[in-house]
Amino acid sequence: MIITKKALPRRTVLRGLGATLALPLLDGMVPALSAMRNTPAAGMRRFGVLYVPNGMAMEYWTPKGSGAAFELSPILAPMKQHRDHMLVLSGLHPGIGGGAHAGASTKFLTGVPGHMTDGTGIRSGTSIDQLLGQELGKQTQLSSLELGLDSRDFAGSCDAGFACAYTNTISWRTPTTPLPMENNPRVVFERLFGDSGTTDPAIRQARIAEDRSILDSVTDKVDDLQRGLGTGDRRKIAQYLDAVRDVERRIQRAEEQSDRDLPLVQQPAGVPEAFDEYMRLMFELQRLAWQTDLTRVVTFMVGREISGRTYNEIGIPDAHHPLSHHLDDPAKIATMSKINTYHVSLFAEFVDTLRATPDGDGSLLDHTLLLYGAGMSNSNAHAAIDLPIMLVGGAGGLAGGRHLTYSRETPMANLLVAIMDKLGVPMDQVGRSTGKLDALSLA
Repeated sequence: MIITKKALPRRTVLRGLGATLALPLLDGMVPALSAMRNTPAAGMRRFGVLYVPNGMAMEYWTPKGSGAAFELSPILAPMKQHRDHMLVLSGLHPGIGGGAHAGASTKFLTGVPGHMTDGTGIRSGTSIDQLLGQELGKQTQLSSLELGLDSRDFAGSCDAGFACAYTNTISWRTPTTPLPMENNPRVVFERLFGDSGTTDPAIRQARIAEDRSILDSVTDKVDDLQRGLGTGDRRKIAQYLDAVRDVERRIQRAEEQSDRDLPLVQQPAGVPEAFDEYMRLMFELQRLAWQTDLTRVVTFMVGREISGRTYNEIGIPDAHHPLSHHLDDPAKIATMSKINTYHVSLFAEFVDTLRATPDGDGSLLDHTLLLYGAGMSNSNAHAAIDLPIMLVGGAGGLAGGRHLTYSRETPMANLLVAIMDKLGVPMDQVGRSTGKLDALSLA
């Protein structure tokens, strides 16, 4: 680190033509006298959730052995290089009620089942991402970010007796306010870095035609800023801007192809045709949001419950939800496990990027707690027991490299209480919790 007399504000942003470009943490943002001792990111904690729908092929998920001596299962094998940063939890249950699929997604972060209704009187509980956002968001531009890969146009594909709002989201601002998951990368990008000022498709297409980059609008300001920074900071900015421009190009390429017929569902402009590219793009937007401290809380639904997406990219033309009702057929369970493994492999790539992104005194992974899992286990039985849950990261002193098994009477909500505590926002109770899950920080 080069110590100079120049110290930039942590919330340094560059503005131009409607764009607001936040910068990542730079050495020049650390006061010279304190730079050698600590950095602002040392105490910064972030929370991310990756929710996968339609349960899990548990025979391929659950590790053999417990404690530090566990063996990675086939589904978790892509996480091998992150073994020391991951904690697998078995035995947790979400509680009863709320519908098979509606309850799975609704209770995942709230610990409260949804109230049976066809659209009026929707009610559950406040989810922990929103509770964390209320506190951690005091220091960021956005209190939270809610992402998803499925559109919300699924009329009739919901649990009988439960409004579709329950299966469309895992985030609840209040017990009566479910939050939509944004599935258009362009909308997410402009929320983070700039806004065209309208949602009119014609105006958005005109912007594409102009080929005006958000970065182009702040180029002069970037050049002025870099002249006063050290070599290390200039390199960080260059790498960050390259990443932003790459995301812009990927979104634009998807929008230019938006008139093509996409398989499965009708998706809005800005959505890549290939599932893996789509998921990687949303992961990159999430990483940039954390790198620039625009938000510290992100929830991400790989798919809504009852999702019928197919996965031709890995040779599986069967729709996910029907496949999840495998009738205990070993061949169908094995096929479903391939989808589960595919999701984990893309998540592992994301963890790679977090681990490789410097952040203060460590990496983004060091300062983040990630919750990965599903709201049910055996999907054929809609089993609300022994949920497939994994924690990854270093925020809050998480002690990874272990498989912890709890009694099957242990509420998932007890884990939610423990997560709140680890991220510095302690609460006595979340939903229907009966205490705080222990052993997360013990070696």
